[in-house]
Amino acid sequence: MRIAVYPGSFDPVTNGHLDIIERASIMYDRLIVAVSLNPGKKPLFTVEERLDMLKIVTQPFYNVLVDTFNGLTVNFAKEKEAHVIIRGLRAISDFENEFMMALINKKLQTSVETVFLMTRAEFSFISSSAVKEVVSFGGCVKDLVPPVIQERLQSKFK
Repeated sequence: MRIAVYPGSFDPVTNGHLDIIERASIMYDRLIVAVSLNPGKKPLFTVEERLDMLKIVTQPFYNVLVDTFNGLTVNFAKEKEAHVIIRGLRAISDFENEFMMALINKKLQTSVETVFLMTRAEFSFISSSAVKEVVSFGGCVKDLVPPVIQERLQSKFK
């Protein structure tokens, strides 16, 4: 079975993330969308809220599982018997950092490959940070996130 892990903070999940999830789910038998527990970050949504939102928006994909992990992504991938880490790229500026992380991951776990997927052009400017900022100032994010995420964001900023 071909298993891949798509890690991230998903705070919140955006249409760009969903684009990567949809395309990766076609490429692999199982895709594990994994919320990273990073104590250094101060997320808007709790881990439980992010898991819940991801479970809702990934329902159409029969082979997508949602999970959390703490620590190194390569260790989580190995634990889940995944041989691929999916990383989404929005622009060339994302590549340098992602490339360095891929090289480190390969050094740590030679059996795990990193696969980069470019998001579709219409989603290339979307980031979770930008979405939160827009909503915090009362802006509309209708085309940037799924409707359920927009509702949850508006609720947080009331």
